[in-house]
Amino acid sequence: MKIPSKLKLPISILVAVLVGALGSLFTSSSVTTWYATINKPAFNPPSWLFAPVWTILYILMGISFWLIWKSRSPEKHRAMGLFVIQLILNGIWSPIFFGAQAIGGALALIVLLWAAIVLTILVFKKISKPAAWLLVPYIVWVSFATVLNFAIWRLN
Repeated sequence: MKIPSKLKLPISILVAVLVGALGSLFTSSSVTTWYATINKPAFNPPSWLFAPVWTILYILMGISFWLIWKSRSPEKHRAMGLFVIQLILNGIWSPIFFGAQAIGGALALIVLLWAAIVLTILVFKKISKPAAWLLVPYIVWVSFATVLNFAIWRLN
């Protein structure tokens, strides 16, 4: 099925945001219960900050994916596949961390996610530098989230 060009941007953003929304189902129920009771480092941001930051990041991710999707590069399908892999890893982190309360498992997963994002950026860069740059805030935030996940694992 061929998707009309004018629908590719909204679909790209919608899919990325939906992954975040699905993850938030696990997050929202734990933030005021389990997560509130565990030890966290001093640099832990306030809980209200995560939703707006992630929303912006998912929108940027969607735009980045769209730039690759609309390209004519022979590498585009490989790049899109890598993006999907990192998006899946992103989507399963919240159920592992917040749902299963498996801090160590979530730490292992976020390290894989970090590597998948870096690889995606490198492949995107060959096709579209703007697409790669749009993922930079995402890798910065996931880098911070990895350090935070590690600190929470150590403290608990």
